[in-house]
Parts: sequence; structure tokens; C-alpha cells
Amino acid sequence: MGWKEAAEPVLTRMPSVTRPEGHVPFRRKLGWTAGILVLYFFLTNVTLFGLATGSEDFFGQFRSILAGSQGSILQLGIGPIVTASIVLQLLGGADLLGLDTSDPRDQILYQGLQKLLVVVMICLTGLPMVFAGNFLPADPAVAQSLGVGSNGVKTLIFAQIAVGGILILFMDEVVSKWGVGSGVGLFIIAGVSQQLVAGLFSWEALGRTSGFFPTWFGIITGSAELPSLLTAEGLQALFLGQGQILALITTLLIFGIVVYAESVRVEIPLSHARVKGARGRFPVKLIYASVLPMILVRALQANIQFLGRILNTQLGSLPAWLGQYNSNGQVTGGLFYFLAPIQSRADWMWFLGLTSNEPWEIMLRILVDLTFMIIGGAIFAIFWVETTGMGPESTARQIQNSGMQIPGFRRNPQVIEKVMERYIPQVTVIGGALVGLLAVMANMLGTIGQVSGTGLLLTVSITYKLYEEIAEEQLMEMHPMMRQMFGGGN
Repeated sequence: MGWKEAAEPVLTRMPSVTRPEGHVPFRRKLGWTAGILVLYFFLTNVTLFGLATGSEDFFGQFRSILAGSQGSILQLGIGPIVTASIVLQLLGGADLLGLDTSDPRDQILYQGLQKLLVVVMICLTGLPMVFAGNFLPADPAVAQSLGVGSNGVKTLIFAQIAVGGILILFMDEVVSKWGVGSGVGLFIIAGVSQQLVAGLFSWEALGRTSGFFPTWFGIITGSAELPSLLTAEGLQALFLGQGQILALITTLLIFGIVVYAESVRVEIPLSHARVKGARGRFPVKLIYASVLPMILVRALQANIQFLGRILNTQLGSLPAWLGQYNSNGQVTGGLFYFLAPIQSRADWMWFLGLTSNEPWEIMLRILVDLTFMIIGGAIFAIFWVETTGMGPESTARQIQNSGMQIPGFRRNPQVIEKVMERYIPQVTVIGGALVGLLAVMANMLGTIGQVSGTGLLLTVSITYKLYEEIAEEQLMEMHPMMRQMFGGGN
């Protein structure tokens, strides 16, 4: 008996959100999406009971990618979901699962396995965070008042973040089945948008005296002063410091490049086999796999750094070649330093005195980050395309089932697949590598609101795709016959 037969009784009974029967009206989809978004913001403001003040947010540098909020019930954010996806994609890529996601039975097993892995990842991330890393310390006053001791309060804290991790899993599923887009993308947009708006308009934003517009209002009115622009100090303050000119330029460039890259596509003409004159196009975009595989790459880096911090905390200190940490818990040398992603200008601008590391160490770290993101982006993009039914074979089957065909070619799935193989694999690799390169460059230059370059990249691309999906939904609402033609139900 194979593993599928043995695990089927458990995996098929995993709780899940029921799929809608038939077509869900666009307004109802918007309602579900807005409702989940409001619930997400509410949960990020529900603080953990029993948590001591001054808790450290290890995921701070990855927070815009993993969503969630430090010290809240959504402490883990989408981290467990993303990590479970990494494991499944690696297992699927190595063909160790033996699951065909186009088969309804295997699809149910895959979804059940994913939920089970999410629960496992909640434990593997949450338990060390609470009990080993001291990232979520227990409040002694609460322990004394409850009479359960420090470990009792820590158990209570873990239970809360575990509930939050499971809630965000089902919130993602509600959006995917009943709403617009995906919950993972929605939560990333929500978190990054908060940081971006704060970085632009807040009078006290993210540890700075004020955001971009209040700062320049102060400079123009004379209430805030910059050093003379004729000096190096003044130019540094204008572009890298208070003025945030470089951050603004980088932010606008990311918006422009991502929107342009999303519009670059190869359009394969289609015609309907039975409806004369009905034509369409299948777009193979430059960023075909979307930017979501970048979440997987960054989450893998986050988990590596998390492991290093836990080992350093538990062992007191690591061997110098493995990792060196300062009093703030930041890695400053060793293998874990070179594997840490570049997060801001302070990580590499040694010539301005922003970091004390040697130039060769910084250059090696940049090279490792570029290699990790470009190669990792291409690999995860391939896995993403294959596991989400976007590969040549699945796409050919979808086109065939919709009644469409490529003009000038026989109406045969194998023929359509061969045409798709000319474009999809190459574009997938190029798009994944390009997004990885853009993410590293954006992180190096910095953005408004101290949003990570990867986070901003994800937000712009996900928002663009959300806009396209909303436009498509509205078109289907206006023309129900199109929905029936393309297999959208009644």
C-alpha cells in the first residue's frame, strides 16, 4: 500500500472552506475580499496575552514579505503557508509525491497535505520562537497572577500564535475560493501599503522624525534644516538621509519597471472551434510565473537566518566561521552573514561609513544574495508553473477544453502543447531571474517607508494582477455568454 492510500483517510478529512456551487457574483466576491481584509487588520491589532514589553521582532526585515504583525495573534503571518509551499514544491519537483494535481482525487490529497504541513510549520517556527529564541518573552507579572510559571505563560503565547497561523490559512482559502485574487497576496499588499503610506505621510514614521512629505514641508517652511548642498554631508542628507530622494526614485522606478514588465508579453492567437468569428489571445507574459515565487525564495532565506539566531541563542555563541552576532542579535560575520540578504543601504555602503565590514565581505555577500535570488527565482518559478497548472501540458488541456484552438494548427492537445513549449519554459526562467535581480537592486537602494525592495516589488505586481482579475470579472459579469464559453460555469 502506497503512502497515498495510507494518508488518504487523514488528508481527505482535513477541514477546508467549501467551494462555491456555480458562479459567485462579482459584488459578493468583493464583499468577501473586503471582509477578510478588515478581519486581517483587526487581528494584527490583537496583542498576545502574557507577552512582556520590549519583545524582539526577528522577522522585522522580512515582515513586509511574510505579513503579520509583531506581538499580535498574527505573529507568524503567512510564514508557515509559504514554508509549507516550499517543501511541497521541492518534493513535487523531485517527483517524490506522485501526485497529479489535474486529478480531482490527487488535488484533494495535495490540499490536505499542504494544510497538514502548515500545522507542522506553525509548530516548527512558533515553538523555538517562544521557548528557545526568547523572541516572545513571557510577562513575569502575568505568570505570577495566574500561578502557572513562565513556561505556562509561554505555552499560552504559543497557543495564541498557533491559532493565528491557522486562522490566516483559512482566511487565505476564503479569499481564493470566494473572493478576488489570493489571501497571501492580499495580506502582503495590506502590510506593505501600511508601511508605504506611513513613510510618505506620517509625522513620526518607522523611527524617523517624519515621513517624506512632512519632511519636505519642514524643509520648505524652514522648520527643518539640511546641511549645505555644496558639501558632501549635505548631498548625503538630501539623497540618503532626510531628503530621501534616492528612496523616492527607487520606489517610482520599481512601480514603472514592474508595470512595464507585466505588459511585455507574447500573445498566441486563438479561435473558437464551434463559434465562427470568436477569437481570443493567450498571453505569455514576461513575468509569467508572477512574483509570488520570490516569496518562497525570501522565506527560505528567512528560515536560514532564523535557524542561525536560534542556534546562537541556545549555544551562547557559534564558531566564528559559522556566525558572529552583535549585542542586538544582528549577524556580523561567518557563513550566516554571507547567507543573509542585503536589506538596506546600511548593509553595503562601506564607503560612507554605514557598515564596519570589510569591502570584500560585503561584495561576497552581495554576490551570494544575487546568485540566491536569480537562480532561486528561476527554479521556484519553474516549480510554481508546474504545480499551479500553468505549464505547457496543463495550458494546452485548458485551451482544448474551452473549445479554442490555435489557427493553422490541428485541434489536438499535443499540438497545442508543442506550441506552448516554444514560449512558456524560456519565459518562466527569464522572468523568475529578472524578478530576483530587481528585488536585490531595490533592497540595495532602499525605498520609501523602509519597505523591503522585494515587498514593494511583490505589492506592485500583485496589485497589477488584481486589477486585471477585477477587470476580467467585470467583463464576465457584463457578458455571461463569455463565462459559459470559457468554462466559467453558470
